Amino acid sequence: MRKNFVLDTNVLLHDSRCLETFADNIVNIPIYVLEELDLFKRDQSELGRNARRIAREIDRYRGNGRLDAGVQTTAGGLVRVCFTKKRLPPEVTASQSMDNAILSVALDLRDREPDLKVIFVTKDTNLRIRADALGIHAEDYDPEGMDVSEVYSGTAEVNAEGDQIDRLFEGQSIPVAEFGAVEFSPNQYLTLLGGTGRRQNALARVSPDGRVEPIARLKKAIWGIKPRNREQAFALDALLRPEIPLVTMIGKAGTGKTLLALAAALELVVEQRTFRRLLVSRPILPMGRDLGYLPGDVGDKLGPWMQPIRDNFEFLTSQANGTDVRSYESLISAGLVELEALTYIRGRSLPQQIMIVDEAQNLTPHEIKTVLTRVGEGTKIIFTGDPYQIDQPYLDSVNNGLTSIVEKFRQEPLAAHITLSRGERSPLAELAANLL
Repeated sequence: MRKNFVLDTNVLLHDSRCLETFADNIVNIPIYVLEELDLFKRDQSELGRNARRIAREIDRYRGNGRLDAGVQTTAGGLVRVCFTKKRLPPEVTASQSMDNAILSVALDLRDREPDLKVIFVTKDTNLRIRADALGIHAEDYDPEGMDVSEVYSGTAEVNAEGDQIDRLFEGQSIPVAEFGAVEFSPNQYLTLLGGTGRRQNALARVSPDGRVEPIARLKKAIWGIKPRNREQAFALDALLRPEIPLVTMIGKAGTGKTLLALAAALELVVEQRTFRRLLVSRPILPMGRDLGYLPGDVGDKLGPWMQPIRDNFEFLTSQANGTDVRSYESLISAGLVELEALTYIRGRSLPQQIMIVDEAQNLTPHEIKTVLTRVGEGTKIIFTGDPYQIDQPYLDSVNNGLTSIVEKFRQEPLAAHITLSRGERSPLAELAANLL
């Protein structure tokens, strides 16, 4: 049975391609939503680009018929632009805000078309609560329908025979067919359990050609860094493999995502010369109240945003942590390391580089796509982030670009993913990440 979906402005701003995701149902766009979109169209951010894109999309539908009557979508549904002269009664609200006008359209559709269930779709939690209080079924916009706990972890524990573990310790690889009906993804990392004595378990990786191969133990520290747990061992293995051009790492604060990525990247750029330069970038989004405009040139303005990256660089390049090859300043001046805001990535082509995008959970799926399509020949890109620490108002732990790319690339031989769960920064940091 068809349903009436009423979309809030933030849904269109979040996903400008959402009109085709409601199957054969009726998608209703309140005319007041178009007024709100008009306020964003000159914005140079992702919200502005989505506002302009969805306006062009709706205009394309207009060319195929009357929007007030409904224009058919490719999925067999309808797109309509609706309005109503009704307003919420004064006992419900004392103001006539744009949100109330949008809710009025949903109420009007419920009364005019009682045979069709009305579902109000918004990413605004408070607006969903208000809609529910008015008797309107409300939902978040989540086309994937997935909980963050279901996101692919990139690792698994597998029971194995003692002789299989012995073969891995001897440097042999094993066809995945020997493990029966267990399904593996390319570049998935495994902990094989079932051995005896000193060989009770083994760490391994599923190669793209369908074999389980042992992970080589690091003979020396990587810029003073050694893995402190098996997840970090998996992460370093993926990071140090030039044949895996896309690596994603998810983990709470203190699990070592950024530090491991920087250490591996410096090893590949400075020591092994596999890549000619390291480019580090992160979204420019404040945590909490913004400080406003910052003085100085681009370098001065980027300084506060990139300070966490600089802290990690200085830790890695200090004498006490394994290398005196280069200081942070000399790496920058020699052109081996570059820091740049993601704002300036559009239009660039990045060949023969290794790129780290930190705090990637604050990127939309479209922004992730924009970054990935900048990758040139011979470039490796690393995305790190924590889906539970999102500062973008229209993103959550599931619909952000980082978790999206993890799921979409899980079966691709060019990609590897590791979820880091154990904090290693300090006992206090680990306790805070778990309790707060």
